[in-house]
Amino acid sequence: MLTADQRRLLGEFIRAHRERARPVEASGRRRTPGLRREELAAKAGISATWCAWIEQGRPVQASSEALDRLARALSLSRAERDYLFELAGRSDPDIRPDPDIPASLLAAVTAVRHPAYGLDRLWDACCWNKAASRLFRGWLDGDNQRNLLRFVFLESSARKLIPRWEDRARHILAEFRADYPRNFRDGRVRSFVETLRRKSPLFEAAWNEHDVRRREGGLRIFNHPDEGRRAFIQHTFIASERPDYKLVLLVPTASPANRASSK
Repeated sequence: MLTADQRRLLGEFIRAHRERARPVEASGRRRTPGLRREELAAKAGISATWCAWIEQGRPVQASSEALDRLARALSLSRAERDYLFELAGRSDPDIRPDPDIPASLLAAVTAVRHPAYGLDRLWDACCWNKAASRLFRGWLDGDNQRNLLRFVFLESSARKLIPRWEDRARHILAEFRADYPRNFRDGRVRSFVETLRRKSPLFEAAWNEHDVRRREGGLRIFNHPDEGRRAFIQHTFIASERPDYKLVLLVPTASPANRASSK
């Protein structure tokens, strides 16, 4: 059940967008700005009474299908549509993958000289620089699967690259799980998780433990096949225009191992 505040905000949001919507045919002078409730109801295929009640913040049930029709009738943008479904606590039946990588992500990855890469909602690497490609052998070099979790859980090269591999794999999965409530409505995400559960016993066991962690960054150690032991501090940033995309930056530390490998 929605709280009273959620119902109030939902009602205010729908009313505000109804009043700014443009009638299909403007005939004569109109006392009501935008669409009348009856007009919106007819356009969305819902009852005018239900439309009035939801605007008034009454405890009525709004299905995903009814909200979808409302969103289309009001010509909501993607951000407005996301806001509507979040307020209503419903799954959006029209979630579609966006192939466009945020420009800010591409610019940041290109601008830095340290290893940097971008992740989408599936944790596929959508962009990376040459330094990241050199560091992540078996993941970002050649024709490999670009998904971080597939690499960590399924590729033998990840076990050599990452010290204390099992601990790090569990940690990474717990960070992915923190993103899952925002993305599980995407059928691709659910299918991806089920595939990894079938293919990796460790993934299956760790997934069933329901550990959740924020992506906090910190010290990351790698056993590079050519450069030896490398140490970095990891930082993660969220793309403001697309919060389901993130930038991961690895800054080398002043460790003896790094100084030796740079000679």
